[in-house]
Amino acid sequence: MFDLHESDFGVDELPLSEAVYKSKVRPESAAKIVFDVALGLLLLIPLCCVAGVLILLNPFFNPGPVFFRQRRMGRACQPFVAFKFRTMRAATPDARGAFDALETDRIGRLGRFLRRSRLDELPQILNVLRGEMSLIGPRPDAFEHACVYLREIPGYAARHQVMPGISGYAQTEVGYVDGLGGIHRKVAADHYYLKHASFALDLWITWRTIGVVLTRQGS
Repeated sequence: MFDLHESDFGVDELPLSEAVYKSKVRPESAAKIVFDVALGLLLLIPLCCVAGVLILLNPFFNPGPVFFRQRRMGRACQPFVAFKFRTMRAATPDARGAFDALETDRIGRLGRFLRRSRLDELPQILNVLRGEMSLIGPRPDAFEHACVYLREIPGYAARHQVMPGISGYAQTEVGYVDGLGGIHRKVAADHYYLKHASFALDLWITWRTIGVVLTRQGS
């Protein structure tokens, strides 16, 4: 349906003033809201099932809490607490820098499976039903990291015009990134999404996300 190429979404094509982005916060369409709530309610069933299985498995394979909570930057750059299934062993809070690579040595076998299958993101259905996230939109970054990106990455603030998403165009077409160059690529993809945002594009990204999950292309 969509002929999308990486060359189509260079950051330079969509210069958006950091100073005026708050006045450009976009309202959610009725179709998007209904889609989020309807699918979110349906996904509560697998969420409960996976949580039940992890309660049984975690003591053996990943001792500690089932859920992980992290403050992230949401719409209009406002903080909110995002939920995930915990995949990593405990570390010093905020030990990872904004441009550092993922600490893969802290991910166990069970956590790796959750990440590859994207099941670790399933608890964010709760954030969707609370009105803090959408199913599709720019992925929210850790709040402390996002504050760094606001200062260092041109156009980063613009991605907060819309509700952050569990999945997004950057996740299906760019994939996992780290480092300064990777963040630039992610922001460029998010700008493409902002420029072409529509319910049809959301459905297309949903379909692409299902493909990524089924082929276990997650990070």
